[in-house]
Amino acid sequence: MAPRLDFSKMWATGAKKGGGTPVVVKMENPNFSVVEIDGPDSAFRPVEKNRGKNAKQASWVLLLKAQRLVSLIASLATLLWSLLGTINKRLIFRQGVAMENGKLGRARLLFTVIRVFLVTSIAILGFEVVAYFKGWHYFRNPSLHIPRTSDIQGLLHMVYVAWLRFRADYIAPPIQALSTFCVVLFMIQSADRMILSLGCLWIKYKKIKPTIDANSMKSDDLEKSDYEYPMVLVQIPMCNEKEVYEQSISAVCQIDWPKDRILIQVLDDSDDESIRWLIKSEVADWSQRGINIIYRHREIRTGYKAGNLKSAMSCDYVKDYEFVAIFDADFQPNPDFLKKTVPHFKGNPQVGLVQARWAFVNKDENLLTRLQNINLCFHFEVEQQVNGVFLNFFGFNGTAGVWRIKALEESGGWLERTTVEDMDIAVRAHLNGWKFIYLNDVQVLCEVPESYEAYRKQQHRWHSGPMQLFRLCLPAVITSKISAWKKANLILLFFLLRKLILPFYSFTLFCIILPLTMFVPEAELPSWVICYVPVFMSLLNVLPAPKSFPFIVPYLLFENTMSVTKFNAMVSGLFQLGSSYEWIVTKKAGRSSESDLLAAAERETKMINQLPIHRVGSESELSELNKLMEQKEVASPLPVKKANKIYRKELALAFLLLTASVRSLLAAQGVHFYFLLFQGVTFLLVGLDLIGEQIS
Repeated sequence: MAPRLDFSKMWATGAKKGGGTPVVVKMENPNFSVVEIDGPDSAFRPVEKNRGKNAKQASWVLLLKAQRLVSLIASLATLLWSLLGTINKRLIFRQGVAMENGKLGRARLLFTVIRVFLVTSIAILGFEVVAYFKGWHYFRNPSLHIPRTSDIQGLLHMVYVAWLRFRADYIAPPIQALSTFCVVLFMIQSADRMILSLGCLWIKYKKIKPTIDANSMKSDDLEKSDYEYPMVLVQIPMCNEKEVYEQSISAVCQIDWPKDRILIQVLDDSDDESIRWLIKSEVADWSQRGINIIYRHREIRTGYKAGNLKSAMSCDYVKDYEFVAIFDADFQPNPDFLKKTVPHFKGNPQVGLVQARWAFVNKDENLLTRLQNINLCFHFEVEQQVNGVFLNFFGFNGTAGVWRIKALEESGGWLERTTVEDMDIAVRAHLNGWKFIYLNDVQVLCEVPESYEAYRKQQHRWHSGPMQLFRLCLPAVITSKISAWKKANLILLFFLLRKLILPFYSFTLFCIILPLTMFVPEAELPSWVICYVPVFMSLLNVLPAPKSFPFIVPYLLFENTMSVTKFNAMVSGLFQLGSSYEWIVTKKAGRSSESDLLAAAERETKMINQLPIHRVGSESELSELNKLMEQKEVASPLPVKKANKIYRKELALAFLLLTASVRSLLAAQGVHFYFLLFQGVTFLLVGLDLIGEQIS
């Protein structure tokens, strides 16, 4: 029924002073409100937020909030249940997992030490829990009088008091001293990161970057250009790189450079015959299209990548070339790569290296690749760029760079003494006075490891090799003719602070000292060391990759988890343990973005249409090519049984940190508890290989 409108009283009521004619609307339906209008504009004035709400609306709001809360609790419960199920499946029943390959001898020392710490902490935790429920809270009040032995009733109480005295007199002082030492190292390293970040900010503010005269490079016709193109040698070292060899060779063969001024060497160290045939076939295919490309294979793989590059540089025809560009098997340079890098050598005879930046085609593949992207973006955007602008020196990244061959030869060439041959040649070239240029705006596509196993092996090589190199090159650095401040930068910053101190304090402070302070509360670790400074430094690391900001907390926890691998690698390299000489090729997935695949296909089609196939070979060469093509068609990958792995050191540390978090509850330390809890869960996830590629 429509409401009845009564206008009789409206006509009888006079207008209010200073206002309009009032209008009163009465409605019989109780669901409608009575609105009084004082003027023509009063209906459009803002209405109070709470006005007009009834009980039914409030009920719906409460139900909606309750539904959201229940959904959140259900999601957390599902996540916890899934984690427990995975722990039960992988850790107890060992389904679909394999144990980490343990090393014999001294390399297992770290795991043994962690296991001893774990067993001891569990025993102390049980002891502390008993003392807590019995009311022996002596650790809460240091000035509390501890009764004498004669006053003690009970053997357990006597043992507990003896433990308190021994802990305060003999255990706490060395832990506190080591903690203070690590905190000082932590602050020094944080200051170094801060200075690097400020330097990067200054570079962006002043728009500082290396420049060239690119007018002569704008001509589309390379042969008619006024620029004198130098002879460039391009090397692609690879070893059993079946997933990526084709796209890498294809990208390099499409580099925009005069065909008579470039030679491509495919340096294959593969020990798998079927992979060798595939690579040979790919090289022969591009050679038939008129590309100046050759295939080289070593029967004995001595010196790994350094030995491969050294063997290639010993060829007689290398003396005809002025520069050499190096690309690993998963790198895909753009056609204008040489046009953007080689001109920086012109007019700069002291420049020995031009390094380009890496870009990652699979950075969003999983959580592991996203966290790696944060680290590598900071490395290239901040570290490499700042060192290149202000010092003209940085570590060669081993790929996506162009060397002046004269600089390589004068620096001693490639040496096989370490697993970081790229850093080795960069340090020796720096000692010989050569300068480096870093190009942050020239990017080369590549991959980051998608599985934790591959990433872990890569990081072990990257952190053991620098310590090997430091031992070998320290005398040469001291006796070199470079300035004193360059020697100090090389020894104190490049090697000690960023290669040795960083993994040392990260592992010692957050994985050993922090849980120990929970069982020895006399040795305190301030909250700002655990929470505020690490979060701020993680924020600085994320700034070069702003889209990764939501992953700042996982990044902080994962970096502390990786400190175990980095510390172990640092020790093995520093003391020349057996694992420091291992070279394991990082596993590739062979991924390319859709736009890159389309662009590559378009360039390849254009090149095929423009370049005639050169059929100048003999019948025997053509028959060999046919055999290669047949081998490429029939070759199929051998089935390889893959499984996720269980990492014992990470699991042992997970249980140690979780045990320490339970102990922190007795002392009511909130920040310490949450940090230990989340860090322990992170170690558990990594130890069960739940981060990165999952193999079903």
